[in-house]
Amino acid sequence: MAATLHEILLAPENKPHVVDDCNALIEREVAEKSGISGTAVKVAYKTATTFAPGHVRKMVRTLLPGMADNLQPFWADFLASGSADFGDYLTKRGDEVAEAMLEVTDARAAASGRPVIVKAYRSVRGGAGKHIKAALPQVGDLVLKYAR
Repeated sequence: MAATLHEILLAPENKPHVVDDCNALIEREVAEKSGISGTAVKVAYKTATTFAPGHVRKMVRTLLPGMADNLQPFWADFLASGSADFGDYLTKRGDEVAEAMLEVTDARAAASGRPVIVKAYRSVRGGAGKHIKAALPQVGDLVLKYAR
């Protein structure tokens, strides 16, 4: 097993599949959203995919290294703990993990030159933590798929 999430998820034989799986996870999560905040997420996603086709896939590829790096401390602690379910481990640390992931997306939004995309991101940023926390079991499963 490779030592770091960066090595695991970005290995040439894994990265295209990880990107595909991340896109599928995002699409499932967006589709399952409901209520006012869910509608905002769906509108933001639709805006991003309409005004910049392929943008979400490109962002997954772009953000993946930073996500892997920011999840690495959690991965190392998970391995040391002897736990079997990374999704459960992440869920128990939901606030910390969500913040680590949002650091990556916030930095990307700050550097973006696409005002429509940035506006869509900002419209959902306030509730993003709860949406990330809801997806952590699936994120953990995705990581384990490639780590084992």
